[in-house]
Amino acid sequence: MYYQLYELNHAALQPARVYADAVKMFYTNPLNPIAHTPWGRSVAATAELFERTTRRYGKPQFGLNKTVVDWKSVDVSEKTVWSKPFCNLIRFERAVPAGRKPDPKLLIVAPMSGHYATLLRGTVEAMLPYADVHITDWVDARMVPLADGRFDLDDYIDYIIEMFHALGPDTHVMAVCQPSVPVLAAVALMEKRGDPFVPSTMTLMGGPIDTRRNPTAVNLLAEEKGSGWFRDNVIMQAPWPVPGFGREVYPGFLQLSGFMSMNLDRHIIAHKDFFMHLVKHDGDNAEKHRDFYDEYLAVMDLTAEFYLQTVDTVFVRHALPKGEMMHRGEAVDTSAIRNVALFTVEGENDDISGLGQTQAAHDLCVNIPADRQAHYMQPAVGHYGVFNGSRFRSEIVPRIVDFITSYGRQTRVAAKPKLVRSAKG
Repeated sequence: MYYQLYELNHAALQPARVYADAVKMFYTNPLNPIAHTPWGRSVAATAELFERTTRRYGKPQFGLNKTVVDWKSVDVSEKTVWSKPFCNLIRFERAVPAGRKPDPKLLIVAPMSGHYATLLRGTVEAMLPYADVHITDWVDARMVPLADGRFDLDDYIDYIIEMFHALGPDTHVMAVCQPSVPVLAAVALMEKRGDPFVPSTMTLMGGPIDTRRNPTAVNLLAEEKGSGWFRDNVIMQAPWPVPGFGREVYPGFLQLSGFMSMNLDRHIIAHKDFFMHLVKHDGDNAEKHRDFYDEYLAVMDLTAEFYLQTVDTVFVRHALPKGEMMHRGEAVDTSAIRNVALFTVEGENDDISGLGQTQAAHDLCVNIPADRQAHYMQPAVGHYGVFNGSRFRSEIVPRIVDFITSYGRQTRVAAKPKLVRSAKG
């Protein structure tokens, strides 16, 4: 009943939010003389802070309408090119001249760990000048009716394989954080089966490939508690009247409380500073706060079966690095990967996926030639800085672009399907 109680409290506060919004409008109206006084701005700031801390944040938009290709500004439009109940595959279609040599096809697999795919807006924006970018847009589990069935880690891997087939040969994949494990598993299964649609390159960024290396607080908590504790304490049924009413989920608001508790003092200071920016009429810094928290506070529910299977497989049993991971009864053998070039990226100060956890992929992929493997550790960035921010754009993106352009198959003959398992390049 906890989820229902949360919904009830949210609904009960609706009149107060409406009143706070009205107060804010009154005390920010330029025709109101009091709006130009410190007292008036303080009242408006208090009203806005209350409204923002009690609202539910909806799914943000990517809002990427332009990019620069060949030093020219071109239009960008979003197009759904593949769809299933729990995910849509979005292509950012660029209005490039007809006949131009195509850029590499890049599949960005966004994390399904609480936030929407728009958390990678900066990642997509940085890659658009260099690649034909596609991204997984995972669907909020509370919005998927029970009639559409379950969704677990095995389904996640199946979805990724289907996307590779939909995009065709010579696709490059970038997995950010959580999907590093299922993407690596999907590629291993495809190589083992001799699948001709296996990607050309695989870039894993800040992912928990082997959480036994430099375990973080998040890793230790999962290992200590075990999947049974999470089932008993964080799994709830989606409430009426959402479309997924009755579905067992890990609610987004619980995930958000966990995210914020890790750096609670930082969030409190940020909101205090936001209040002072409003009082001092510092519009630029106030708007930066709004932009960040509009994204950060927008969360989605996860299906219980996906979350619990992920916790058990990745954080409790460490099944992939131990060679014990299974997918629908089939062993996930990372040594089968021979044709896919591997690039791993980590952040020096990552407190979610510790140093070495992503690099561990190289130790598992023993049959990828050494000259088709690369690793990069970005100094002075945390988890978020691995895939966003100024250092990502200036230091990491050029390395990714160089890697995928160096190991694409457009300039060489692809191996025949029956030879994939033994091919060397």
